[in-house]
Amino acid sequence: MVEKNTAAAPILAGADIQHGGTGAPRLIGLGLVASALFSVTFVLNRSISLHGGHWVWSAALRYIETALLLLVWGFVAKGPRWVGAIWHLFWQKLRFWLVAGGIGYGAFYACCCFAANHAPGWIVAATWQSTILATPVVLWAFGGKVPLRGVAFLVLIFAGIVILNAGRLESGVPLAQIVSGVVPLLVAAFCYPIGNQLLNRFRHQAGPHAALLRDPLAAVLLMTLGALPFFAGLLVVVRPPLPDMGQITSTGLIALFAGCLATPLFTYARNLSSDPYLIAAVDATQAGEVGFTLAGEALLLGSISLGMADYVGLIAVMGGLIGFAVSEETASDAEISQKGCTSG
Repeated sequence: MVEKNTAAAPILAGADIQHGGTGAPRLIGLGLVASALFSVTFVLNRSISLHGGHWVWSAALRYIETALLLLVWGFVAKGPRWVGAIWHLFWQKLRFWLVAGGIGYGAFYACCCFAANHAPGWIVAATWQSTILATPVVLWAFGGKVPLRGVAFLVLIFAGIVILNAGRLESGVPLAQIVSGVVPLLVAAFCYPIGNQLLNRFRHQAGPHAALLRDPLAAVLLMTLGALPFFAGLLVVVRPPLPDMGQITSTGLIALFAGCLATPLFTYARNLSSDPYLIAAVDATQAGEVGFTLAGEALLLGSISLGMADYVGLIAVMGGLIGFAVSEETASDAEISQKGCTSG
């Protein structure tokens, strides 16, 4: 028998996962905690890039170290039977994990690391928010019904991303450098929700394996293992120079904060509901990464000079996030009131 997850449960105890009521604020709160932990990725990847570390190693090492940390933790905290169950499910559904992990973790993160070579971390974090627009498209492609309420706020977030990158172009950054940062992130914006939605679908259809997949750390470990062959192939093709100890240490911190803490928390929050709009709301909390990354980059790498376009873009991105969350909760309350009137 696989033990229940005890790592995330205390944090999530008592969460109302129903659509409406206090469910949406709690889901959004969990997403924001995850976004703060995710911001470590953007800050440290930029630092690695500025110190000459190759982007392929930044991508590969993060997931190699994540897999090792999760395997060790699982063996110590849950026992060898838990690890054995993970290996059994991985090999039994190998093709699925290679596809879902390769897209949702491998291609996604390789694109993010490549972009970190061409833009400051907070710009990468802001541009990455294009995934908020990509998520409803992915959900729709998977057959989900995505309500149109809140779309204006999603457009506002996207407008903020455009303004931020237009400001870089106006400040003299070459167009080729901006494109090299933006295009990979647009690809990553679709890869991440595709991988997550594949996992979400599989989790609901896993039958006897459903209990194991309800453990977010198990799900993350399986997706991580599925991404490792992608990174192995990338290393063979690109053949980057060996990383130094500073890059290994930095990617280890990313693996701990983003891979072992933020990703399971985000996966747990995202899987608490099957409502497409609530899933999109959790994904929208990733906009918080922008502010967290900006603060972290200023502390670690020195002061950052912002122009008017930067402030306007940041306000648009963060304002879109807040508006999106509020519009969802208002709509949910209205639906509940309407149902109450109808039943009365």
